[in-house]
Amino acid sequence: MKITKRIFLFVAVNILIITTLSIVMSVFNVQPYLDAKGINYQSLMIFCAIWGFGGAFISLAISRMMAKWMMGVKVIDANERDPELRDLVQRVHDFARKANLKTMPEVGIYDSPELNAFATGPSKRRSLVAVSTGLLHNMDRGEVDGVLAHEVAHIANGDMVTMTLVQGVVNAFVMFLARVAGFFASQAVAEEKRPMVQFAVVIALEILLGILGMVVVAFFSRAREYRADAGGAHLSGRDNMVAALERLKANYQLPPMEEQPALATLKISGKAGGLMKLFSTHPDLDDRIMRLRQMDAQLLRQQGKMQYG
Repeated sequence: MKITKRIFLFVAVNILIITTLSIVMSVFNVQPYLDAKGINYQSLMIFCAIWGFGGAFISLAISRMMAKWMMGVKVIDANERDPELRDLVQRVHDFARKANLKTMPEVGIYDSPELNAFATGPSKRRSLVAVSTGLLHNMDRGEVDGVLAHEVAHIANGDMVTMTLVQGVVNAFVMFLARVAGFFASQAVAEEKRPMVQFAVVIALEILLGILGMVVVAFFSRAREYRADAGGAHLSGRDNMVAALERLKANYQLPPMEEQPALATLKISGKAGGLMKLFSTHPDLDDRIMRLRQMDAQLLRQQGKMQYG
């Protein structure tokens, strides 16, 4: 049932994106980028920008809703009767106030044995911090505080929008370069074969350049994780942040493929080895722990003041 639901939502979201962007293209009367003279580069750039950035920002706009639907995140009311859940909300809000967030993020919980949490949402004013049941049941209070502070730091740093912009730029460049290369490749064959050759080259290059683009996006994501670690250390204390990462290192297991979320989120942990490290959105846990331990306490405070005032 979970897989069926996720497939349905995936298809529905993509239909929404295609329909919305097609309407935008029509409203702005974007002209075809190929004409009798060849490539109209201005039209091609507009086309690639709309599809490249549009899909990324639509996904961002509905990310909080999708997290609730696809991950089964249940938002906790601030007046929740369960004292443990009410305390969880209060702790997130305390970190949010310390990070100078004007609007408190929603706080949710989802059923999963993995030790993880994530932040998502279209903006600082419409954000969500979600925590797995596995994390709450297997971490002590200080470790949980480190995780919560890390996710609040993601929100305060504007990482959701930053990563969407990076993804949008990568998408636009991939589409632009693939179509330019496809056009020139098609000019080397007979006219009747040109549409087929152009289509094949565009598809092949979109796949290849898309893979390279994933490396670029992952690089920026790892940099934001280091920054969120420093922010989490400032908000909750370095010892709590290091303890949280140590516990993740000791207990971390990748969930089965069917249990992994089908949407991009700013999670506390990830895992990859070998060449796959290039595609990993998270740095190695040992490296993250080492960096935090080596950070001078005064420098950490200064960075916190610069980030959060």
